Amino acid sequence: MDVRTGDSIGVLPGEQYAALAARLKGTLVLPGQGEWERARRPWQLLVDQQPAAVVEALDAADVVETVVAARRLGLGVAPQGTGHAAGALGALGDVILLRTQGLDEIEIDAVEKTARVGAGALWADVIARAAEHGLTAVAGMAPGVGVTGFLLGGGLGWLARSHGLGADSILSMEVVDARGRVLTVDPQQNGELLWAARGGMLPAIVTSVRIRLHEVPSLHAGALMWPLDRAVEVAHAWREWIATVPDTVTSLVRVLRFPPLPEIPEPLRGRSFVAVEAAVQADPEAASSLLAPLRSLAPEADSFRDLGPTELGAVHGDPVDPAPALGESVLLAEITADAVDAMLDVVLGPLGSSLVSVELRHLGGALRPGGRAGALAGIEGEGLVYAVGIVPVPELAEPVRAATEALVAGMAEFASCRQVKTFAERPARADALYGDAADRIRQLASEWDGEGLIRLGHALGAVSPATGVHEPGSGLEG
Repeated sequence: MDVRTGDSIGVLPGEQYAALAARLKGTLVLPGQGEWERARRPWQLLVDQQPAAVVEALDAADVVETVVAARRLGLGVAPQGTGHAAGALGALGDVILLRTQGLDEIEIDAVEKTARVGAGALWADVIARAAEHGLTAVAGMAPGVGVTGFLLGGGLGWLARSHGLGADSILSMEVVDARGRVLTVDPQQNGELLWAARGGMLPAIVTSVRIRLHEVPSLHAGALMWPLDRAVEVAHAWREWIATVPDTVTSLVRVLRFPPLPEIPEPLRGRSFVAVEAAVQADPEAASSLLAPLRSLAPEADSFRDLGPTELGAVHGDPVDPAPALGESVLLAEITADAVDAMLDVVLGPLGSSLVSVELRHLGGALRPGGRAGALAGIEGEGLVYAVGIVPVPELAEPVRAATEALVAGMAEFASCRQVKTFAERPARADALYGDAADRIRQLASEWDGEGLIRLGHALGAVSPATGVHEPGSGLEG
């Protein structure tokens, strides 16, 4: 067994782990222990995480202890809430996986219209607490997604076209840096880290975040569904319709294939549809007027109704439980007729039958670049295509992968040069994620964590001791 150097020269790793476990309020789990399989498993079940150890933290002090112990052991630390984006992390053999679900406290300040949220909190719980005060947040479409990962990735949801990126709502944070220091991050203290956190790469571990909440007095949302053989007609009607709606309407067109499973409701079981989903911030009369052109196409199903923020998370129908899935995304510069046709050519072809869902989201509005005090200036594209297939058994992975790759290739001529971080399920280039902000993010990473102790999704590149410049792929994760 190797003896690591550092603050505890001559102390064996096993003794270091024992000392860490004794100091934690939470739990340390090592390979081979009874809870190992559960502790290491992310929400994205296709990712086989094999870290050196797992810490299930319960407070900020646990995070500090984990960082200090990792440094003594010569390991990195990878913070993770739900693990929806586990595929972007890369190998974890020399890393302590820091699970933050236990940091799930939520405090609502109804007067200031803010929420202080622990790093492990889920959107469903935050939205429920905020709704008690007539407030809501720029949250994701899937209520089971973690708040922190969503915000640090930019954050697209049902209110995005009117209220901007989720990252724009970050007011302040408490973080632990690579030296184990607990820091306040706000416009007055460590402001450069606040800039990086707003959609960039934060070289620190968030323990809590304070966000801005919003009033949304009227909300009308749901889906219209037609049989799949009307996909071309409906998709182009939607494309024409989005050019007429205000920024208070966020929508998408989607192809859905429901498997013949008993848990699927009878009207949907084993069938395929084209659907338009939308959230309209308007009273019932105004919302009905906006939806009239789509309803004139005589949908088979219409679930639009007035609802509250806590019900909005169910509209998109994302899986509640962890799932083995493969997904891919393409950011479109514009939503043109040719781009829609290119998407449908793949989706309605033989390869497309391997995909459970393919959606085209309407962006624009308050998401357009400009005027932001953060690393992500906005989304440089008007539409986002996201395709996903379920892989319940290994032999189904290849057809799903082939379908997503065909879709990306088919959309290439219409694609933006950028990617949306929370939809990049595999490691992506820093320039594609951060654009002109990439160099500044690299510099902050080298100043705050030059050794690359904190590992986050998407390789950013580490600093070469010989040259002082970043070398992509050399170890620092971002």
